[in-house]
Amino acid sequence: METDQALAPQAAHAEAAVAPCSEEPYCPPSPPPAAPDKPDPLPGPADPLFALLKEKIAVYLKSEDIVRIEAAYHFAAEAHSGQTRKSGELYIVHPLAVASIVADWHLNAHALCAALLHDVVEDTYISKAEIAERFGQTAADLVDGLSKLDKLQFRSHEEEQAANFYKMLLAMSNDLQVILIKLADRLHNMRTLFVMRPDKRRRIASETLEIYAPIARRLGVDGVFQELEDLSFVNKYPWRHRVLARAVAAERGNRRRLLVQLQAGIEERLPQWGVEAEVQGREKRLYSIYRKMMERIIEARHNYALAEARHNYTVGEKRRAFSHVYDIHGFRLIVPDVSTCYLALGALHSIYQPYPDRFKDYIAIPRENGYRSLHTTLIGPGGVLAEVQIRTREMHRIAESGVAAHWLYKADDKSINELQQQTHAWLQSLLDLQMNSGGASEFLEQVKVNLFPGEVFVISPKGRIFTLPRGSTPVDFAYAVHTDVGHRCVGCRINSDHRPLNTELQSGDQVEIITSAYPSPNPAWLSYVRTGRARARIRHFLKNKQQDEAVSLGERLLNLALRPHGFTVDKIAPAAWDRFLRDRGVASIRDIYADIGLGNRMPVAVARRLLLAQERVGGAAKGESVAMPRLRIHGGEGGVMHLAKCCQPIPGDNVIGVIRRGHGLEIHLQDCPVAIRMRANLGRWVDADWEPDETRLFDVTIRILCRPGHGMLVRIANAIAADDCNIQSAVMDQGEAPHVVLHMTLQVRDRLHLAKVMRRVRQVPEVARIAREKPGN
Repeated sequence: METDQALAPQAAHAEAAVAPCSEEPYCPPSPPPAAPDKPDPLPGPADPLFALLKEKIAVYLKSEDIVRIEAAYHFAAEAHSGQTRKSGELYIVHPLAVASIVADWHLNAHALCAALLHDVVEDTYISKAEIAERFGQTAADLVDGLSKLDKLQFRSHEEEQAANFYKMLLAMSNDLQVILIKLADRLHNMRTLFVMRPDKRRRIASETLEIYAPIARRLGVDGVFQELEDLSFVNKYPWRHRVLARAVAAERGNRRRLLVQLQAGIEERLPQWGVEAEVQGREKRLYSIYRKMMERIIEARHNYALAEARHNYTVGEKRRAFSHVYDIHGFRLIVPDVSTCYLALGALHSIYQPYPDRFKDYIAIPRENGYRSLHTTLIGPGGVLAEVQIRTREMHRIAESGVAAHWLYKADDKSINELQQQTHAWLQSLLDLQMNSGGASEFLEQVKVNLFPGEVFVISPKGRIFTLPRGSTPVDFAYAVHTDVGHRCVGCRINSDHRPLNTELQSGDQVEIITSAYPSPNPAWLSYVRTGRARARIRHFLKNKQQDEAVSLGERLLNLALRPHGFTVDKIAPAAWDRFLRDRGVASIRDIYADIGLGNRMPVAVARRLLLAQERVGGAAKGESVAMPRLRIHGGEGGVMHLAKCCQPIPGDNVIGVIRRGHGLEIHLQDCPVAIRMRANLGRWVDADWEPDETRLFDVTIRILCRPGHGMLVRIANAIAADDCNIQSAVMDQGEAPHVVLHMTLQVRDRLHLAKVMRRVRQVPEVARIAREKPGN
């Protein structure tokens, strides 16, 4: 966070005025005069703001819709009567401003009513039911989707933010107009943010940069996205904004003649190639320049291995970074059709040399938000650089309005309808994130990654192009192809070469996924997958797998606890089960098994209560009592049954199963200190024994005391390998002179295999002593 104090409203207004340009960032106006002693009369239909709104909506709405919107205006004005904003103006000014922004997108009457009423449920006595009765269920649902969950208690602001965002997502999945109204609401709030305390301005600006501006970009509402970014910049970093605005103004003066000359060359060459185009001058926005500067600074620090924190840089560093942002000016060409886009590109490259590696074809490969254009950077007179965007009129509409083009222009347009479908699919992916995330903090973090990821384009073996976030891996690609491909992924080839699954993909990579016959997602994938889709699918699979394993283990443990009493779970009468479940408020037998398997219920206690319920209902007679049998394990169960890392049991060891709450069953050596402590806790342990399994290898650590010598490590490694044993890791410590201590983790089949390996290692001349490592030795 910036250390300088935020500017006063008047100073912020003055600094923003430094850089007048066609795409100038928003400049906060001077604060309005203080409210008079007596409140203004309630606004009526003649209010100038509402009159302007009526003029806008009269262009595209029917008269009966306008009557309903006017009724919503009166209703909102009455509900907010006596309320004022921080600026001192009547509160109704804010809903009117939001509705005016929404009207620019030609949203329907329901959305206009919701925009006018969006705060009445949250800030007044009005209920959703009353809105539904007066203005229809659709408008009421829109208002509900925009209202915060203020009646609930949250442990943190982050948890509240995540819950409110998820509520809005649910509403968005039914009607995209919800998010457009929300963006209009946030935009007007940002335009009037100057009245807030500096700390609150910074917090709201940060939230806008992290969530709302990226949402606007992802939906393709470019004008709102750009204004939200620029407003956030001036409120979060006012000093940086002022310095940068002055630098850009000075640069504009230095390059004005060269840019005029470059534009003249473009306008002269296009007709010679038979290209009819509208040429628009444009200037890169301040926040866009700032972001580019930060990327250059971070890149330079990485290259020179500087250890300073990201924001601890000097003004000199800023100036150097600004001097490397060359293309702060540019042009946009609007042409009749797609073929003319490429013809215009050829015309430009015939007169000015293109800058290497700066050409992007978003027509052939559109962005996820539907954006399509050709981008090229030209080296003009005097070496001045200018980015040129070439697009058709239809592409320009989608670039400016995004999903709002569905209402603003004809709804049967193919590109606009495809964009709507892509947006709904993206919203569903965000909902999946919430269902499979580990909590509010993780959900918000994954949403932020999903919203503004940057993009790489990779190609499947069949030639299909996939757009993925920057930093994606082959696992992300596999899940983008199909969930089943992701689940069965075991390897990959990138550009025909075998590569690890955590390899970061680059644009242009051709990726082939190698699959197995059965699904087996690896929990380790969660540490490097980038996309929310992959993370959600992996978590969902592992969660279900753990549940199934817990149910299976829980049933086995309960059977073991019942057998000394002559029962099994099959012999417990259904009436006894019903009574047991009803008394404990549990929905099903499967849930009981899962609780036992996860260690949340003790099998002995459940067995005792089940037998009591069996007696009360007069169930079937018990069978022959037997001694408590041992739980048979083979060590490869994983999930809710796993081998303890503290003592590393292997087949042939005497073992005990320790039931840990929330973790399932952990297998320990019987002489492990953990097992010894747990034996005093009846019901928390169970005797276990090994099932023969010749195919599995087990980790075990040995300690070797040896004299250092030339080739000593090679001889020890050869001795271990001679008995078909793998070395997982090796660590050397200094022992009592002249000895050193080797800690080696090996993979063995069982105790006999380990004993054979240790006998062979003892024959190495430098080895003085060898032993298996156990807790306490």
